Amino acid sequence: MIRQNIKVAVDAVVFGYKDKALNVLLIKRDIAPFKDSWALPGGLVLENESLEDAVVRELKEETNVTVDYMEQLYSFGAPKRDPRNRVVSVTYFALVKPEHHTIKADTDANDVEWFNIQKLPELAFDHQTILEMAKKRLQNKLTYEPIGFDLLNDKFLFSDLEKLYMIILEKQIDRRNFRKKILSFNILEELDEKVSEGRGRPANLFQFNKKQYFKHLKEGFLFDIK
Repeated sequence: MIRQNIKVAVDAVVFGYKDKALNVLLIKRDIAPFKDSWALPGGLVLENESLEDAVVRELKEETNVTVDYMEQLYSFGAPKRDPRNRVVSVTYFALVKPEHHTIKADTDANDVEWFNIQKLPELAFDHQTILEMAKKRLQNKLTYEPIGFDLLNDKFLFSDLEKLYMIILEKQIDRRNFRKKILSFNILEELDEKVSEGRGRPANLFQFNKKQYFKHLKEGFLFDIK
């Protein structure tokens, strides 16, 4: 008879657009192993708890963040990924607007911060590998989902949308083609409000057309960025 002693955990990769950069939410661990190291928020699943309830609880307890939507990313189960026990982690992925959340560390975390993904500290466990997979998922989502709505402010400059996509894709894009492509989907509304972008003339603000946006989310679409 085969006996198992495997524990199940959940970890969350929460991305946010902050200070003109893509950020990820990290906690500083308050317990061993990797005490005082930065890590993704997460923890063990309780005996009578679903995976989804567990990741929502851990996020709330360790960061004070509540998300409306998360999707399952991948399961990580290398035998020695946790030095204490055999632990399989079911990971989740979410996009939020940082300004809508007041972060606060608690339970197993003694600090919580947003980190620019280009300036990350060394991460505990295999969390760097998890984060890299989440970045690839985010890049892939750009081909079938207008994700800017989940990351940008309610009103934004078109240049902010361009910068967001270039940051996520980690490459330059053809700005003329990008603008033409985005506007062809009718998911943006140009407003009469203007703001200055520096030395140039004031530019109009945009907002997402929620009706068209959610229609595309439901039906899906191919968005090939050049």
